[in-house]
Amino acid sequence: MCEFILQPLPPTTELETTAVLRQLASSHRYLAELKGVIGTIPNEAILIDTLGLQEAKDSSEIENIVTTHDELYKNALFEGLLQSPAAKEVGDYATALRTGFEDVQKTGLLSTNQIISLYQILERNNGGLRSQSGTTLQSQQTGEVIYTPPQSHDQIINLMSNLEQFINDPTMSDLDPLVKMAVIHYQFESIHPFYDGNGRTGRIINILYLVAQGLLDLPVLYLSGYIIRNKQDYYQLLQSTRDSNTWEEWILYMLTGIEETSRMTITLVTKIRDLMQTYKHQIRSDLPKIYSQDLLNNLFRHPYTKIEYLQQDLGISRITATKYLELLTRHGLLQKHKLGRYNYYINTPLFDLFIDPSLQPITQ
Repeated sequence: MCEFILQPLPPTTELETTAVLRQLASSHRYLAELKGVIGTIPNEAILIDTLGLQEAKDSSEIENIVTTHDELYKNALFEGLLQSPAAKEVGDYATALRTGFEDVQKTGLLSTNQIISLYQILERNNGGLRSQSGTTLQSQQTGEVIYTPPQSHDQIINLMSNLEQFINDPTMSDLDPLVKMAVIHYQFESIHPFYDGNGRTGRIINILYLVAQGLLDLPVLYLSGYIIRNKQDYYQLLQSTRDSNTWEEWILYMLTGIEETSRMTITLVTKIRDLMQTYKHQIRSDLPKIYSQDLLNNLFRHPYTKIEYLQQDLGISRITATKYLELLTRHGLLQKHKLGRYNYYINTPLFDLFIDPSLQPITQ
């Protein structure tokens, strides 16, 4: 068997087959619908923070970094107080995602240096591209080497430079952007440019590319949940594309993921919007003296909130913030909890949306 040598982009194979074009139409339809739906949420931070943390959790779970929603939100509230390494790693992922989004908003580009910065946030180090040989990908079940990525540092630099050009230079390829995203993900994972964190970095690149292309205004389409549900197919198709040039199957897998995830996210965002309206009407009715859009935004940006969050977001005193939270608790809009000597407050209906088993793949 000949040794596999990863080729620079673009691929020479015809990628936009009849089956791919058919799926592209459906994937674009639901992605465009999602773009419209997210515009109905009044504060973009609500979706970036809540859905970003959900993606961080799912993407990390693919790499066997497992935590719970409760641990995640408590870790965000009481950083340094809790000892949950997994929750901290997931928090780093969410930070990398936000940082990458801010960079892409400013530049419209996604460079190798930006990708390295994402990796450094994820791994909490100052490392860069692999400089030593010996990296292989092994089967978790058998320990067998299933893929050997490029070993030479110069080769990795050249392939990453080629990938950067493919991402940012529209004259290099006239492929549909969603097909390009699938190609970019395959190429990045095949280069495997870092010693660790390649999977999580690659999944951040997916969403940032869609934002850079103007297909979404906010980074809220996350494929990690889809990959978890189809994890075996994900790794099998990556490898079969290397071994047998099965590009159509790989691209269809990714396009299907975009459609399925768009439809699920549309449902979730719609439920968040409807719940916000319910809270808005109830606070206005029952507690008109404390109602403000900033208060409503706080309760939905932070499923777990605390006095300091209200002070910061509303510009009010600690005494006033405490009074607001106690009133909201008394009227059943929040649930009060204690951790040691600290109080925190949960928007339980919102929290329940993120663990709602009914938010599964939608079929027509």
